[in-house]
Amino acid sequence: MAFTTGSAAGARSAPPRQPRSSSARLQAWLPKLVLAPSVAVSLFFVYGFMIWTFVLSLTNSRMLPSYNFVGFGQYARLMANERWWVAASNLAVFGGLFVMLCLVIGAGLAILLDQRIRQEGALRTLYLYPMALSFIVTGVVWKWLLNPGLGIQAMVRGWGFESFNFDWLVRPEMAVYTLVIAAVWQASGFVMALFLAGLRGIDDEIIKAAQLDGASLPRIYARVILPCLRPVVFSAVMILSHIAIKSFDLVVALTGGGPGYSSDLPATFMYAHAFTRAQIGLGSASAMLMLGGVLAILVPYLYSELRSKRHE
Repeated sequence: MAFTTGSAAGARSAPPRQPRSSSARLQAWLPKLVLAPSVAVSLFFVYGFMIWTFVLSLTNSRMLPSYNFVGFGQYARLMANERWWVAASNLAVFGGLFVMLCLVIGAGLAILLDQRIRQEGALRTLYLYPMALSFIVTGVVWKWLLNPGLGIQAMVRGWGFESFNFDWLVRPEMAVYTLVIAAVWQASGFVMALFLAGLRGIDDEIIKAAQLDGASLPRIYARVILPCLRPVVFSAVMILSHIAIKSFDLVVALTGGGPGYSSDLPATFMYAHAFTRAQIGLGSASAMLMLGGVLAILVPYLYSELRSKRHE
């Protein structure tokens, strides 16, 4: 009898389920309907064209796409192409120096501004301003500055130092380093902003505790603060590496890939073969290898992030 009474009370306490009205269903589906066109366009114009590029890399397409499949023959041609290996080695030099110097300079500027110095706002704007420019503008400006007859070399020689030489722009073995100079000048301020945001997010109590233990300021930054900025470092490395791999406009504006093709990067190699030499298949193969380079950086980063969140 008690069981029956309890069951009846439970039945009475449970409210009856009301059917969802049409307005509630519309409200639930409205965000999906609004986002659906954008998602469809992104899938088609991003991932769809990625797939199409991979398909073309397996064909003997030249001026126009053809679907005469040759397997991985274009990739074999690419591996036997001397200009591709010059572009790949230039990417290793340019990408390595670009990422390393941007991290060092950006972290140094962020630590400087984190000392609450005077005119911090003006200095922060000054350091970050180059990132507001396009790489085309940066390339043109540095092309003037590095021109031996017009720029830094001509200016210093005009001061009386006739033996001064800074002709990297016209030397095949040094031209790639001019790309590093221009790219670091533009991107280091962005890295500074990332590090400064990370520094401002660290609890001051941690720093005060380290100071009470007698740690000097350089030791605090080296042993306490910078290890806390590991996510910022990972994010900066990923963004800078992506910029380095797909660099095209800076090369075109600054060196044009020259002298000869001594400062070529994979992006300019892909453009030259796919559009100016009517070798779409070979250009598509180089584009897929560039995509593989981006994924080689992105996938380990995402894996480490997801793994760290899973263990939290």
